[in-house]
Amino acid sequence: MSLSTRYHVPDTKYLIGVDEAGRGPLAGPLALSALLVRDQRVLRQFAGIKDSKKLSEAKREEWFLKIKEAEKRGALVTETVLVENTAIDRKGMGRCLRDATATALARFTPEKDKVLVLLDGALYAPRVFLHQATIIKGDEKERIIAMASVVAKVTRDRAMYLLAKKYPLYGFDRHKGYGTAAHYRAIQAHGVSAVHRKSFL
Repeated sequence: MSLSTRYHVPDTKYLIGVDEAGRGPLAGPLALSALLVRDQRVLRQFAGIKDSKKLSEAKREEWFLKIKEAEKRGALVTETVLVENTAIDRKGMGRCLRDATATALARFTPEKDKVLVLLDGALYAPRVFLHQATIIKGDEKERIIAMASVVAKVTRDRAMYLLAKKYPLYGFDRHKGYGTAAHYRAIQAHGVSAVHRKSFL
């Protein structure tokens, strides 16, 4: 069954998958990635890709590099928006997700009636494009969403490695800002850093 038939939309020329990484951590940015496929034949090269949370870090990096190689060939385009912790504290996670989705999608310029946007889970997209579907556990069901999830996760993890160098007392390179026991001990010992999400603490 084609995607157009499955999601009850006219035949589409372009596909966009959207997913995020970093909704739940106590520190660091949210990363939201949109991935536009110009030539749907490229999806065959990503058979076996999974939700980024179910991949090892080495496997995520491997898939990420493969996605970037396809992007260099012009088969697809990626757009990633990083939302800093201060914006999350100020606007709330829901609005940040909506704004980031709209920003990422607005950077694409194909014919608006020839695009199908597939969003993971609770993500919501303003109607930048005419046809869209939100899919619960979409990163497990649709290859293009899994690809977007890998781009978002690798981009966010790389940002956390940079923050680990700037704030070495917190171990961001190990837990990526999530609420592990070691992270909570570091907060108790040193207080919160400038990159902690105060609204979550």
